[in-house]
Amino acid sequence: MNAFALVNARVFDGWRLTEPTTVVVENGLIASGAARGERIDARGAVLLPGLIDSHVHVRDARSREALARHGVTTGLDMASWPPELIPSLRGATGSADLRSAGLPAIGPDGLHARMLVKDPEAVVTDARKAESWVADRIAEGADYVKIVMEEPGGGGLEADVAKAIVDAAHTRGRRVVAHAASAGAYTMALDSGADVITHCPIGAPADPADVTRMCTEGRVAVPTLVMMKAVARFIGAGGAGASDGFAGGMATVAALHAAGVPVLAGTDANAEPGAPFQVEHGVSLHQELRLLVEAGLSPAEALRAATSLPARHFSLADRGSVEPGRRADLLLVDGDPLADIAAAGHVLRVWCAGVEHVPA
Repeated sequence: MNAFALVNARVFDGWRLTEPTTVVVENGLIASGAARGERIDARGAVLLPGLIDSHVHVRDARSREALARHGVTTGLDMASWPPELIPSLRGATGSADLRSAGLPAIGPDGLHARMLVKDPEAVVTDARKAESWVADRIAEGADYVKIVMEEPGGGGLEADVAKAIVDAAHTRGRRVVAHAASAGAYTMALDSGADVITHCPIGAPADPADVTRMCTEGRVAVPTLVMMKAVARFIGAGGAGASDGFAGGMATVAALHAAGVPVLAGTDANAEPGAPFQVEHGVSLHQELRLLVEAGLSPAEALRAATSLPARHFSLADRGSVEPGRRADLLLVDGDPLADIAAAGHVLRVWCAGVEHVPA
């Protein structure tokens, strides 16, 4: 039996830090009862649930290992191909666990079609093919479905196609994540019925009516501020002010949070050769947490955005908190992240399903 006990650890319970206590791990799960096996003295360090990055793109084992090295024990991949890629990276002992949308649905002439996704199977132009397209993704192992919305007339998915895909996914019990990086695309994503909207507008903030809809219709936001800051910097180099452009994204996040919309931490981390910007896996989630705090979340809320909230909204009921019965995905950090969110990046040790991650 694989068992150990972390003693003298202050635990983040989702709201505050406990007094020094003992956390018992047995067979990959957090256990209750008396400590068994090796005793590891945390010396008052803070124990967090393993972090969840709600928007990554994983190409190989190096991406997965980089996530784990920085305490990101779960990565939610938001588009990958070929279909066998993610299954080949799952199940690694002592490393990050992965979920994936597999192949995304894109329009015939949007940015993704021109620069990123080269698989013609991704292009969907006929709403009548939505059911078979979704069935194919599920057969390939997709945990949820991804659609890519562009500005109206921008070559992305047509509105009727997007809605048909969402309806087909919901019929089969899958949540839908919609890419929307502009105000117009945000509205289209909401109209499609997608459950999760990823990215946030650059330039003008999201329409206040859309913020209200996000709240009243139970939608979830993954703003990927790290990526959008890079996009704003690029746009700023072309003439507009980078800080002004990114201010729109920050204002959107502040408005969503104030309205009560669940905001999840995601980075758009990727190593794609054709991507406009490459964002480092793992370390970028700590940058995202800092930006969320700058946008108005408290440190505790930012930590929940990377632990319990993504576990809830992506139906990962076995993780996201430090309590008996959950996976022993654990992150031990130096410092108090509730006083300074940057402390979450001061990684001392990481366990993935009870197995300590050892950097290569």
